[in-house]
Amino acid sequence: MAEPFHIVRIVSDERGETHFSDMEIPLEARGAIGALSDPFLTKGRLLFRQTPADYDFTWHNAPERQLIVCLDADVEVTVSDGERRVIRAGEIFSVEDVTGRGHISRAVDGKTRRSLFIPY
Repeated sequence: MAEPFHIVRIVSDERGETHFSDMEIPLEARGAIGALSDPFLTKGRLLFRQTPADYDFTWHNAPERQLIVCLDADVEVTVSDGERRVIRAGEIFSVEDVTGRGHISRAVDGKTRRSLFIPY
């Protein structure tokens, strides 16, 4: 069996505080084409985004649940319980905090970041 995809989640609890959670998407070997996951249902949209090198966005909520794929730069994310994580280029995270206090996101190392947003 192949290594699962690791996804960092940002979730809100019943008090509106936000926390990180970790999720793994299992993969199953499918012969010569490699390993695949089961289908992940999305809303059928894909957004491309570029954030400036000085990006520093204070507390905000996700407009909807979405997967974010960091393509070429890192982002630092802080949730309301105080935990801070850096999501690296090539990694995926899921923003699910559509209510509550939200999260902070900042550019890392003064780099412009390009990413894909996949609402689900």
